[in-house]
Amino acid sequence: MSLENCRFYEKKYPEIDSLVMVNVTQITEVGAYVKLLEYDNIDGMIPLSELSRRRIRSIQKLIRVGRNEVVMVVRVDKEKGYIDLSKRRVTPEDLVKCEERYNKSKVVHSIMSHVAKKTQVPIEDLYESIVWPLTRKYGHALDALRGSIANPGVWDDVTFPSQVIADELKLYISKRLTPQPTKIRADVEITCFGYDGIEAIKTALRTAKAKNTEEMQVEVRVVAAPLYVISTTCLDKSKGITRLEEAIGEVKASVETFAGGRLTVKMAPQAVTEGDDAELKALMDQLAKANEEVSGDDSNSELDDDIPETV
Repeated sequence: MSLENCRFYEKKYPEIDSLVMVNVTQITEVGAYVKLLEYDNIDGMIPLSELSRRRIRSIQKLIRVGRNEVVMVVRVDKEKGYIDLSKRRVTPEDLVKCEERYNKSKVVHSIMSHVAKKTQVPIEDLYESIVWPLTRKYGHALDALRGSIANPGVWDDVTFPSQVIADELKLYISKRLTPQPTKIRADVEITCFGYDGIEAIKTALRTAKAKNTEEMQVEVRVVAAPLYVISTTCLDKSKGITRLEEAIGEVKASVETFAGGRLTVKMAPQAVTEGDDAELKALMDQLAKANEEVSGDDSNSELDDDIPETV
């Protein structure tokens, strides 16, 4: 038995009307021949009539050898091993759903392939004893593997072939699947030309941090007035983006209560890399140096007292 090759799912063949990911291997006058990537590369075919809802002028423009495609299962002949598929019946929603499932299954397969090679145990044995039982209980094995990092009880219903396999799997997923903090950043321009402009901006920026918790801290930094950076670091990217959007809304509402107050989003909240931060730091250093060279330039000094200058 192989250490690398195995179908992703418990059933040997896909169900009719289910979505599968295939790789195109050959194109002929009657249709396209494919390999079902999630079912250990068994053969399938997309008949010409199932390639498109429209009249086909050039099959090469619809489908190409070597490309992965999401298709729907139309017919399965288990005795003869025939699987007919359809590309034209797949909706945009189907496409997203299948790609998400396939990508998750690829991660699981990569993990099991690693454990199989390290322990010299056939990968199908790992699927039978670990992956498929977890899939039956949790919907997808990857969700269970991720959950096991914080909740070891996930393993209660799993019978490992050996303790060596259990130890290797748990060690590997702790390294590979442990969530890593993501930095979320937004750039905003804030101005207020009223009499209390500086105090208005200070007050508005403080609202961004008013709802800070231990799990999520929002920070504000000045690049060079009127440009400011609002950021947070968290494990859940979507929650981080949502929190910054809320913070920006609160700052905007606050500064606009003052005459002449205005907030403009220059970069909407998004995940940033160390490289992005390095570019921002370089810009800040450049602006700071320019400010030093301008004699007597202290127009922002009062505002900057309360807002750190570094990221």
